[in-house]
Amino acid sequence: MNLLLCVMVTGIGATALTDVWTVARRSLLNVPAPDYGLVGRWLAWSARGRFRHSPISASPSVPLERLVGWSAHYVIGICFAALLLAVCGSEWFRNPALLPALLTGVCTVAAPFLLMQPGMGAGIAASRTRNPGIARLHSLITHCIFGMGLYVAGLIASYLFVWSA
Repeated sequence: MNLLLCVMVTGIGATALTDVWTVARRSLLNVPAPDYGLVGRWLAWSARGRFRHSPISASPSVPLERLVGWSAHYVIGICFAALLLAVCGSEWFRNPALLPALLTGVCTVAAPFLLMQPGMGAGIAASRTRNPGIARLHSLITHCIFGMGLYVAGLIASYLFVWSA
């Protein structure tokens, strides 16, 4: 079994499912999609030692911020799949189960709530946004979708890399 490939396929697949959800949510519910360019801006400024913004949209743009943000979005998805591996072990990739994947997805909501949103000027758990409760609900649902994506992509990775070996 190639664990690195399993983790990569699982993280990329789960992140892609999250992006499909984002498009559907925008189309069906008119909820704006996240601007990963702003995530890239935040990361670029963080690399330069500036970790907090009020808000990030008011900070000067940086070259390639959209590319940096989208790349980080997928790298973070892979890292969260690695977290699932670290917690559940390689056996999870031999026999993926929904509950650990879903719990991992729910737990990953801590990253935007406690790190990205405060750093980007939205406050802890979006407390400085126009409607914090709705923002939190959307984040939680999105991370639940990510957890389901971990399961589905884990099944695919299991089929491709575990049982074919």
